[in-house]
Amino acid sequence: MEFLNRIKLRGVVGRADVSAFNGAHVCNFSVVTEYSTRDREGNSAVEVTWFNVAAWEGRDVVEDLYGIQKGVWVEVTGRIRVRRYTTQENEERTALDVVARKVVVLPREDVSMQPQRDY
Repeated sequence: MEFLNRIKLRGVVGRADVSAFNGAHVCNFSVVTEYSTRDREGNSAVEVTWFNVAAWEGRDVVEDLYGIQKGVWVEVTGRIRVRRYTTQENEERTALDVVARKVVVLPREDVSMQPQRDY
């Protein structure tokens, strides 16, 4: 049996920042996804989840790092990475990030891809 660490997301980019790190460019961006469900009373509810994503240059991950901008629909395939850090208040924290293997910017004119809300 093989180990598997894979995630696939389709959502809207919240923030995006391209920077250089050890001679390579990386685009750090957030992606919001929505999951429609019902609450205990049977009313429709939307569960919103934000993901932090890192897409590195030079691995054929994405055609254009600068094409990843706020409001753009993307599909991200990658793996989850656990990051542990200490805050300035000496609190231990854990964060889950997505390291992109492939990022596809989706066409805006696809009506089925329109967000349920304005972010």
